[in-house]
Amino acid sequence: MRAVLDLIVGDRQADRVVPPTGLTARLTVFAAAVMAFLAVIALALSLSAGRVADRWAQDLAQSATLRLPADPALANALLDEALEVLQTTPGVASARALSADEQQALLEPWFGPDLPIDTLPVPQLIEVIATDEGYDAAGLRARLSGQVPGAVLDDHSAWRAPLLQAASRVRWLGWLIVLLIGGVVAAMISLAAQASLNANAQVIRVLRAVGARDVYIARAFVRRFTLRAGLGATGGVLLGLIAISLLPDSQDVGGLMTNIGFQGFGWLWPLVIPPLSAIVAFIATRAAAFARLREQI
Repeated sequence: MRAVLDLIVGDRQADRVVPPTGLTARLTVFAAAVMAFLAVIALALSLSAGRVADRWAQDLAQSATLRLPADPALANALLDEALEVLQTTPGVASARALSADEQQALLEPWFGPDLPIDTLPVPQLIEVIATDEGYDAAGLRARLSGQVPGAVLDDHSAWRAPLLQAASRVRWLGWLIVLLIGGVVAAMISLAAQASLNANAQVIRVLRAVGARDVYIARAFVRRFTLRAGLGATGGVLLGLIAISLLPDSQDVGGLMTNIGFQGFGWLWPLVIPPLSAIVAFIATRAAAFARLREQI
């Protein structure tokens, strides 16, 4: 706590070593603000894409499609038998045969709106909704093969796995972007600190001549650049949150872009960015300052 207080309050005499304005000051604040803005956007997109993929995977896990053979002569009998099997299967919440209009709507993107579905041997589809506990897919397929020959149960497992994998990769990509942004912040602040040290080389020599230790000199640079990075990151986070709030609503752009932003505990992540930026700046400036001071001996 004492170290944090000293970092905030600082030493007025030591602070004179680092110019309060100038190119390095503006560069540090600007770089921290831009990187924090990008970090907020990256986190928002990552978390939102993960939520969408998780929700789709959950919906697919609770739904399945049963496809009956396209045999007009046996269509009604097969449908009745299939519905009876499904209604007596533990774990099946509901089973509903899709209407002709619903099946035509499913085929319309591929065959157009004028498809004469009534005159074509189109398989009958049944929507199956599972309970939270789920059902035994292997056992249901065995029953269907015996009582409804030719029926095919699609439990969407082939669709769920890629979605879950995509959600995981999107999250990791978001964290990778944040790490890269942190690396860029560290590099730019290190360069700015070294430039400031070089510009004040004469002042540093005078301070050393009167007995100032390198720790005393470096502390001034560390404090100034840490506060600049924290201030810039705070502004960048605010701009990022404003930009996210200005995005169109999910009702305007459709379900794919649903609720881009933060939800629940996700709102804590933007609040972590400014202190993390300050910590990165502290470490980078301290390392750069001592390295440059050793070179100037």
